[in-house]
Amino acid sequence: MKPHRGMRPQDIVILLKIIAKGNSSWYSKDLASELYMSASELTESLNRSQQVGLLDPSKKKVMVTAFMDFLLFGLRYVYPAQAGSIVRGMPTSHAAPILAKVFKSDEKYVWADVEGTERGQAIEPLYPTVPKAAKLDTKLYELLALTDVFRVGKTREIKAAMEIMNKIISTYQKQQLNE
Repeated sequence: MKPHRGMRPQDIVILLKIIAKGNSSWYSKDLASELYMSASELTESLNRSQQVGLLDPSKKKVMVTAFMDFLLFGLRYVYPAQAGSIVRGMPTSHAAPILAKVFKSDEKYVWADVEGTERGQAIEPLYPTVPKAAKLDTKLYELLALTDVFRVGKTREIKAAMEIMNKIISTYQKQQLNE
C-alpha cells in the first residue's frame, strides 16, 4: 500500500457514491465505471480513506460520524469553491432540486455542462466527471449538491443542508446495521 499523502477531492466523491449505494453490494471496477475514473484511482482512494478512518477496514462502509465531521468542519478549508463566471450547467448547492424548494434565490450555482438546463455562476466540482456521474445517479447528485453547500453556502443554507444530509446518512446507517 502506498504511503498516505493526504486526501484528494475524488475521495469525497467516492465516499458519497458508497453512501448513495446504500446496502447494495458493489465492486470497485463498477464504482470506478459509474464515476468515470480508473479502477486504480478508485483503489488508491479507498486506501487513503481507510487509512484516515473514513472507511472501515473492509473498505465497503463509510465511517459516517468522521465523514460528516470532515464535510461540515473541514471541506470548505481543504476544497474551497469560488463562484465563477455565468455559464450553462447543472444546478448545485442551494440551486439543486433537493434544496431549490427550501431556498428561493436568483443567484444560482452550477457545474459547467454543455447539456445543462440552468444558467448560473460556475462552481468547480470536486472531480471533473461529477456532472456526468450525477446525471446517472439521483442520490449521488443530491449528496454532491448538499456537499457543495458546505463549500460555498452561508450559515442558513449549511444548516438546512446538514439536516437533509443527516436524514440521508441516518438511512444509510440503518441499512448498514441490517446487513
